[in-house]
Amino acid sequence: MTDSITLCRPDDWHLHLRDGAMLAAVAPHSAGFGRAIIMPNLVPPVVTGAQAAAYRDRIMAALPPGAALQPQMTLYLTDTTDPADVVAAYRDGIIRAVKLYPAGATTNSASGVTDIDKVRPVLEAMAEAGITLCVHGEVTDPAVDIFDREAVFIDRVLDPIRRAVPGLRVVMEHITTADGVAYARSGGDDLAATITTHHLVINRNAILAGGIRPHYYCLPVAKRENHRLALRDAATSGEARFFLGTDSAPHPDSAKLQPCGCAGCFTAPNTMSILAHVFEQEGALDRLEAFASLNGAAFYGLPPAEDRIRLIRRDRPAEYPTSITAGDETVTVFDPGFPLYWHLETA
Repeated sequence: MTDSITLCRPDDWHLHLRDGAMLAAVAPHSAGFGRAIIMPNLVPPVVTGAQAAAYRDRIMAALPPGAALQPQMTLYLTDTTDPADVVAAYRDGIIRAVKLYPAGATTNSASGVTDIDKVRPVLEAMAEAGITLCVHGEVTDPAVDIFDREAVFIDRVLDPIRRAVPGLRVVMEHITTADGVAYARSGGDDLAATITTHHLVINRNAILAGGIRPHYYCLPVAKRENHRLALRDAATSGEARFFLGTDSAPHPDSAKLQPCGCAGCFTAPNTMSILAHVFEQEGALDRLEAFASLNGAAFYGLPPAEDRIRLIRRDRPAEYPTSITAGDETVTVFDPGFPLYWHLETA
């Protein structure tokens, strides 16, 4: 049995760090990653290059000394986004990508896109400049069942966008279905997909069977077991189009434990231990580095990290906090439901 693996430092290509007291609390738990695509859905959202630069400064101030994390900023796409500002922010090295939230699809998405035709000039400018569009892939049509919204988005929105704007680089974020896996595999070098840690572990039974478990509720919501297995197959395949985006999304417990609670799983503290467990189960530890450290960097045109991390399998489980403190609030850490014998150490 393998008891030690060394990887290029992993990157996180989908991360929520929030702001204020929450940022100060959660940023240190992602400090060991290399690059991280930072989500812009603050209140108010990050919609201009100047706002992205200011947010990056706040993140850097919240990181502990010696942190490896290099925030890769994004802009929140709205119906009134200025194409020139997007291109300028990208060329000035302020942003790495632009995020598409369909209006109302998830947390703090009220300012999202209401009509794709309204942002067509932005998408065309992005395609010309080589800027990546990160997509939250769910329709918000109330007539569409929540478990079908990803598949319907691919047919109604994503495929038409890619046909209308050839050459646009797209990342399908946090795919949750076999449909998402199949569509990602159908594209060329300009299409990729991130997969979260928690969607490799839980299906919808984890949320609903035997009682409602709000700390497993996320968006896109976890689906049937066959979809979870399709995600595990994709993540452990070694295929360059699939890479890690944790979508680690902290919320105060006071906001999660409500009659209408927030969506999100806080996985930053224990992600690498969970991933090693999953890849070991799938007999694919030799492909963990591709998923966590190499594929995403290659898609974004960046070199792999030069430094390394080491995961060691021990007889005793790794110890992670069940929750952390953020100001006057607590944030529950994602519980995978099994002991984690892979311990993260620096090489």
